[in-house]
Amino acid sequence: MTALDQFTYPPEAPLDCDRCPRLVEYLNDCRAKEPDWFNAPVPSFGPEDAELLIVGLAPGVTGANRTARPFTGDYAGDLLYATLEKFDFSNGKYDSRPDDGLELKNAMITNAVRCVPPQNKPIGAEITNCRPFLISRMNNLPNLKVILALGKIAHDSTVKTLGGKLAAHKFAHAAEHSFQYNDREITLVDSYHCSRYNTNTGKLTTEMFENVFSLIANQLDK
Repeated sequence: MTALDQFTYPPEAPLDCDRCPRLVEYLNDCRAKEPDWFNAPVPSFGPEDAELLIVGLAPGVTGANRTARPFTGDYAGDLLYATLEKFDFSNGKYDSRPDDGLELKNAMITNAVRCVPPQNKPIGAEITNCRPFLISRMNNLPNLKVILALGKIAHDSTVKTLGGKLAAHKFAHAAEHSFQYNDREITLVDSYHCSRYNTNTGKLTTEMFENVFSLIANQLDK
């Protein structure tokens, strides 16, 4: 557990959250340019009884920041939601919009940083400022068993949330890490982020991503 646990935060950031001045300014700019977009901290998506929590980096400016649902409306969501469907973590069909009727089963998606950052790059202080919401999100999932971290920033923030040391839990694709958290055993599984850049460059393939979900399925079957 971390020192931040002494404070009480809701599992979702308030829509008027002002903890990060740079992000507030950027959201205000987004609202001025695109007033019909969501342009606020993006809430988590999925059932409260989920055993799997997927932690991404932050909302994409034309994706979740626009649609109000994690990984919805940009390329990263195409691979993520297709894989969730293949491994029976969803009902319905993903159609890149929040009113497509898609529902998640036994899985929830959230982000290490809930507001869209400029150039998709949050700074350290912003990751730290948002971590209390990640802590609360985990604390409010009573059946949580496995966390999937998409990328190193999500990995690092999750390790710190779980009270671990980064030196002892280094990020690597398909790596598995064990933690004792709130009297439960939690497994953290790493994956390269399912971004267009990573898939276009071959750093992450569909087969590699599905292999990670096979590891997760094995953990949940234990």
